Amino acid sequence: MKHIDRAVILAAGLGTRLKWLTDHKPKALMQLAGEPAIAHVIRSLAAQGIHEIAVNAHHHADQLADYLGNGERFGCNISISFEEDLLNSGGGVKKALSLLPGNGAVLVYNSDVLADIDVQRLARLLPEKGASIALVENPLHHPLGDFVLHGQNVTMNGYDRYTFSGVSVWDDAVFHSYEDGEPFSLARTLRECMAKNHCTGFLHHGYWFDIGRPIDLMRANRKINHMGSR
Repeated sequence: MKHIDRAVILAAGLGTRLKWLTDHKPKALMQLAGEPAIAHVIRSLAAQGIHEIAVNAHHHADQLADYLGNGERFGCNISISFEEDLLNSGGGVKKALSLLPGNGAVLVYNSDVLADIDVQRLARLLPEKGASIALVENPLHHPLGDFVLHGQNVTMNGYDRYTFSGVSVWDDAVFHSYEDGEPFSLARTLRECMAKNHCTGFLHHGYWFDIGRPIDLMRANRKINHMGSR
């Protein structure tokens, strides 16, 4: 049984779907219920036993680093993986891994995702030299989905596609074949894992928001405010 205590949070993107909102601020610092989105993410992960976190940063990286500090106020250790040139999602993970202690399983979490996904459940499903991913029902802006779930196996083949949530657990050995500083996407790496039958997952039925667009940010804000008022 695997247990994870370390994560890479992907926060280097330009946030172009949020338009003017990210002209002077990184997407991860968008306000939700009175505090930045990434604060909600980090507190959720810390509550699930994740205490070693590397955050990749590029767009307004200094703002993000100043806000997060060393992570003490969140109850975890935070390191910033600065990317002078964007390395895409996979390249960003590989670079950030060098800042984390240990080896083996690592959680990768998009900073623009707000969800109550059980990351330790994902870790328990992790195959050797592979990945485990959380899938969600297809949102209105992505009706065709991404991947197919066959029991606990995730593939590219079949019908009834679901959407990748942006939350995954990886055996870090998957990234050893890539060169340091090489830009590559996690989508590419996922497809390679699926081709070897090394990708597992489950369908998440709790709440999930991708705050990549202004309307999604507003919806997530309403949801979190409502949850906080209970």
